[in-house]
Formats: sequence, structure tokens, C-alpha cells
Amino acid sequence: MKQEPEDPALAQVTSTMGTGEIQPHPATAHDDVFGSISADGPNYRDVGWLGTVALMMKTQIGLGVLSIPSAFDTLGLIPGLICMLAIAVITTWSDYMIGVFKLNHREVYSIADAGGLMFGRIGRLFFGGTFVLYWIFVAGSGMLGISIGLNAVSTHGACTAIFVAVAAIIGFAFGSIRTLGKLGFPAWIGLSCILTAIFTVTIAVGVQDRPSEVPHTPGPWSSDYKLVSNPSFTEAITAVSSLIFAYCGTPAFFAIVSEMRDPRYYTRSLMICQSGVTVIYTTIGTVVYYYCGSYVASPALGSAGPTVKKVAYGFALPGLIVTTMLVIHLPAKIIFIRLLRGSRHLTSNTRTHWITWLSCTFGITMIAYVIACAIPVFNGLVSLIGALLGTLMSFQPMACMWLYDYWTSGKSDKRVRWVLMVSWCVFVIGIGTFCMVAGTYGSVVGVVDSYRETGGSGAWSCVDNSGSV
Repeated sequence: MKQEPEDPALAQVTSTMGTGEIQPHPATAHDDVFGSISADGPNYRDVGWLGTVALMMKTQIGLGVLSIPSAFDTLGLIPGLICMLAIAVITTWSDYMIGVFKLNHREVYSIADAGGLMFGRIGRLFFGGTFVLYWIFVAGSGMLGISIGLNAVSTHGACTAIFVAVAAIIGFAFGSIRTLGKLGFPAWIGLSCILTAIFTVTIAVGVQDRPSEVPHTPGPWSSDYKLVSNPSFTEAITAVSSLIFAYCGTPAFFAIVSEMRDPRYYTRSLMICQSGVTVIYTTIGTVVYYYCGSYVASPALGSAGPTVKKVAYGFALPGLIVTTMLVIHLPAKIIFIRLLRGSRHLTSNTRTHWITWLSCTFGITMIAYVIACAIPVFNGLVSLIGALLGTLMSFQPMACMWLYDYWTSGKSDKRVRWVLMVSWCVFVIGIGTFCMVAGTYGSVVGVVDSYRETGGSGAWSCVDNSGSV
């Protein structure tokens, strides 16, 4: 295996081993984000490139993939695939820009720091607040997903509100692990579990006679899938927002690259992640929708009948738990660093360190719990997050980052590549703003309609949210 070169930031405290990993040395080093790193405190720079792949893929593959077949049903198979691939291209470029920006500005840990560089104090506050709010909503949807899984496995064995509370407790406990390096192994487990669950359903819908949602009538059943559908504008933009959410792990990549042993291996990890994610999304979305048609369930794990649903959710629960703990960890970490940056408490096991860290994770968990109970409609919550916050975190800022670094150099020598990149950045900002505004409108309409259909009884309710009873 090719040996990993040392990051200059850790040159004083690392030694290169034959395995190609950079191992910590019991000395003291200075990092542009975390300050002094020593053996007396947590090692925040301990994620290898393979661990980076796991964290990236687990951040991407989680809740979003469960709504892809439903989005294809709304848009039609061909437009759905086109929209998904277009989103994949844009977000892959955005993810790449995060690595470039980090190497150019080593002091950047999060999108809030990038916003501060580009737009000053207002930019730092705006992007930092949006980042925290985004991951809180994702954590809420993660808790909702866990409650659906527990209801499915137990056939609604307890009040749904209790299951959401259990999800919050588990998320807080594991989300309080302090470094992403220690979350790499759980990320691999969670990724394996969610993929096993999804592929179990994918295979099951291909071999069964009909989806579980189809009324039992005499004679064979054939799928009513559509190559091209005719949705209303509100329905279409809501479906696109769900697809955007499936690729909206982007803002987490700032933290991941900042905790890598060597950020120069970021692009390698990114390309493996995005290639794998796109292949998986295309396969699962196409196969499940082809065999289920308009009777696809959302979340998609319920599409193959009660027995397979129990099995699938049994596999998926560890994956959903890992997703939830990651998305609790990320906003808590940015607040934690903001509070203690420049202080010895950031990298030392002091009482102040622990009280501050646990307070951050607990606060994030409680707000996410309230959101999960208040918006109990999975599809509506996913599309709302993707439209309002996911787009804003994954499209416009990265275009601004390129313009910030390269605008001045190109003004004096307007080469073709510079002109094309400026045009691309303007396009990304424009399409991102359109999807954000229109998608938020469509998602809000969808959530309101869902409340109207249920009479508002879903919030803080004991009613089964998995369709098991």
C-alpha cells in the first residue's frame, strides 16, 4: 500500500508506519483549528482516508435514500434519474471545493469559518446558524426514522412518542463521542447495515408477486411505473428536494477533512464516496420503483410486505442510529469549538471541557427531539430539510468559495477556463437559490396538506407511524 505522506501540521507529533497510517506520537503539535494537540487530551486529527470514506458515505447514505423511489414515482423514472445525476454532479463539485478551500485556508473547520472569511462576522453567524439548524433537523428526521423502525420491528409495541424518546437518548449517548476518528468504525457498521436493509428490500420487490400496498385482486399484477410522469409544480419541486437531501452530506465534509490525518487524501476519499453513492442510489431507486410503481412506500423499506419490512428495519436500525449520532455530533462540535477555541480546555480533559461538550450534545438532542415529535411526516420533513437548508448548505457557498479564491487572479487575465468557471459558479448559485425557494414552498404545502389529512393528530402522538397496524 502506498505510504501516506505526513501533514505538515502534524509533522512534530507523527511517525509514518509501514501500514501507511500516520500514528500519533506522545508529543505536542499545533493545529490551525484545534490549537495544541497532545496525548493529554482527545486527538482531533485521527481520521485516515479509509475512515473518511466511511464517514462520508454514512453521512450521505441514510435517510435520503429511503425517499428516492417515491421521488421517482412523482417525477417519472427518466426525469427522476436525470435530476438525480445532475444533483450528483453539482454536489460532487461542491464537495471537491471544500477540500480545495481547506488546503488554501487551514484555519477553516466548518462552513461558518468559510462564511466568516468570505463575508465577515455576518457570514460567520449566518452560515454557522444555518449549519447547526440543518443538522438539528436531520437529527430530528433520524429520530423519526428510528421510531418508524422500532414500530415496524415490534409491530407498534409501544407509543411512538416513547420510541422517539428512546432514539433521542441513544443519539445523545453515542453522539457525545468526542472525535470523528472514533466514529469511523461505527460508521462502517452503520453503512453496512443500512445497505443490507436496502438491498434486502430491493431483491424482495423483484421476486415477490406484488408490493404489499397493492389491493389483493384475482389475477397477476403488473407494475404501473411511468417513464415520464406529469406532476404539478409543487409535487415536482418537492420530489427534487428529496433528491437533493439524499446528497446533502456536503456540509459535514468540512469537519471530516479538518479531522483527517492528511487532508491531501480528501479528494481520493471523495471520489470513492460519490461514485459508490450514485451507483447505489441509481440501482435502488430504479429497481424498487420499477417493481413497485405507484405503490412504493415511503420510507422505501416498507415496500416488500410486513415480514420483509421487519427484517429490513431490523438491519437498518443500527444504520439509522449511526446516522443520528453523527448528525448530533456535527452541530454540537461546531458550537463546542466556537465556545472553547483558543482555550486550553478545547483539547484537554478538564471539567470545563466535559461540561461544555455534553451541554452542546444535550442541547442539540433536545431540539431535534422536539422537531421529530412536531413534524411526524417522514416525506414532508425530508423534503423540507433538503429544500430550505440542504440546498443552501450544498450549492451556493461552494460557488462563493471558488469566486473568493480565484476572482482577483482572473480579472487581470481572463482565460477561457476562468470565464467558464465563473459562469458555472453563477449557475450553481442561481439553480441553488431557485431550488431553495421553490422547494421550500412545495414542502411547506405538502406538510400542511399532511396535517389537514390527519387532523393534526400526528404531533406528539402514540399513533403507529410505520403502517404496521
